[in-house]
Amino acid sequence: MSATITAPASGPVSGPTTHTPVKRVTFWRVLHSEWIKLWTLRSTWWTLGPTVVVMVGFAFALALVARFISEQMADVPDAQAAGGLLPGTAVVAGGYDTAALVVAVLGCMIITGEYSTGMIRSTFAAVPDRLTAFFAKALVLAGVTAVLTIVSLAVAWAVTYPILDGIDSTVDFSDSTQVRQLGGVVIYVVLVALFSLGIGTLLRHTAGAIFTVAALFFVVPTIFAGVVAFASNIDWVVWVTKLLPSIAGAQITPNGGTFEGALEPWVGISVLAGYTALVLAGAATRLKLQDA
Repeated sequence: MSATITAPASGPVSGPTTHTPVKRVTFWRVLHSEWIKLWTLRSTWWTLGPTVVVMVGFAFALALVARFISEQMADVPDAQAAGGLLPGTAVVAGGYDTAALVVAVLGCMIITGEYSTGMIRSTFAAVPDRLTAFFAKALVLAGVTAVLTIVSLAVAWAVTYPILDGIDSTVDFSDSTQVRQLGGVVIYVVLVALFSLGIGTLLRHTAGAIFTVAALFFVVPTIFAGVVAFASNIDWVVWVTKLLPSIAGAQITPNGGTFEGALEPWVGISVLAGYTALVLAGAATRLKLQDA
């Protein structure tokens, strides 16, 4: 007895077929993806949280100092001198410089983190137009930084209001100069964040980028400010000092420098905006021409 085994006929295998929808890459979708990436990073929460704490904490401490000075000068005929020494806007925005340093770290890490993990290659594989991804990242960073600074200033104002109201030194929102100064704080912090993003993109290294930004915005200005205090008659030192990114940009804030030759508020912030645009242009050029 014999049996014949018949092989199954070859042909297409029938069964369910799955299709992955492919959507066109648009700026809005890239913007949405950058938004998701930002909030899934643990470092985002560790940098933005301290920003609020620093600004509110500084404001509260300065408000206590302002009240102490006011009490000590209660017998002085010119009682307004206390308010002149620590006006309400300077108190509310007292921690903006330190907050800018924290935001600068975020600006660097938002791009250097992707280079260190290799995720930047996945980003550019999904978004072949690298500049679209870069500017979407910059827009997300600027928006988050602006909202964060506004919220921090609002909380700082609310926390310090009971203290400042007792010494008649609250923020006067009918005064255009004070409103400009508080708005200038927001613009300054946003520009620092974008400047840091540009430095991070140029250097592609977290430690190097943070060191560079910290040196440019905090170490070098401190050195030059000290030199100006003792050698204000040296013209080139004064010129370099007033054109440094942090000193020029800070002229629009309540705590801008008052040394001789300091730039006007809007001129100073324009100088910082020019530096930022230059750094971002360099970063975009390297991003476009050099592989990740």
